[in-house]
Amino acid sequence: MEEHHLPNNHDPNAFDRPSVTVDVVILTLREGQLEALLVKRKEHPYLNYWSLPGGFVQAQESLDEAAARVLRQKAGLESVVGMEREGSYRYPVYLEQLYTFGDPGRDPRMRVISVAYYALVEASHIREVGEEIALFKLRLPEGESGVEIFDHRHKKYSLAFDHAEILGVALRRIRGKLEYTPIGFELLPEQFTLRQLQAVHETILQKRLNKDSFRRRMLSSGRLEPTGKFERGLGRPAELYRLRRAT
Repeated sequence: MEEHHLPNNHDPNAFDRPSVTVDVVILTLREGQLEALLVKRKEHPYLNYWSLPGGFVQAQESLDEAAARVLRQKAGLESVVGMEREGSYRYPVYLEQLYTFGDPGRDPRMRVISVAYYALVEASHIREVGEEIALFKLRLPEGESGVEIFDHRHKKYSLAFDHAEILGVALRRIRGKLEYTPIGFELLPEQFTLRQLQAVHETILQKRLNKDSFRRRMLSSGRLEPTGKFERGLGRPAELYRLRRAT
C-alpha cells in the first residue's frame, strides 16, 4: 500500500482553519400546515432568537455523524442518513444533506461554514419542550429567498444567522424532489388515504391539485400498496394504503 508522508517542514498553522457546523432542518405536517422544529438560543450571538438545531462538527466525526448527533441530542430523533431509501421511508427518520452555506459574514463570531441537512418527520414523533424547542409555521413569500416563521398565535419571528435562507433552500429542494421520489411519504403515518397523500403534496407545493388526475398518477406510480383496510368516518369509507417496500 502506498504511503503518503508529510514533508518535515509542514506547518498545519500556515492556513486559516474555518470552523464547520451542521444545521438540521426538521419539517413536519400538522393541522394541514408545514412546520419546522426550532430551538431557542441560550447564548450570544442571537441570544433568545429561534434557530435551527445545530452544532459544531467534532474533530473525529463525519458530517453525517454530526448531523445525526444534533438530531438525536436536540430533537430526540434517531436517523438514517442516505440519498435514497425507497420503500422504507419510516422511523428512524430519513436525513439528507441539503447544501453548504459559507458566506464569510454569516456568523459574527468567526469564519463558520455550515453544512445543512433536512429531515421530514411524521408529526407523532415530534416533541416540543416548553419554551426551548417548538414548532413554527412556515411561509415562503413569492420571489423571496428566505422563509417567514410564525408561532401558533400567528406572531412573526426573526431567525438567527442565515437560517431563514437555509429553510428556504430546504423547501425548494423538497418541492423539486416531490414528483420523482417518495419523500412526501415521510410526513404520513404508516397507513394513509389518498386524500391525506394529496394534502401533503398540496401543502408542500402551496397549490391545489386536481383530485382525479392526482389519484390516477399515484395509483399508477407503483409506489402504493393497498392494505385491505378502510378509514372509518363520515361518508364513504376511504381505502388505506402504505408505501410499497422495495424488493
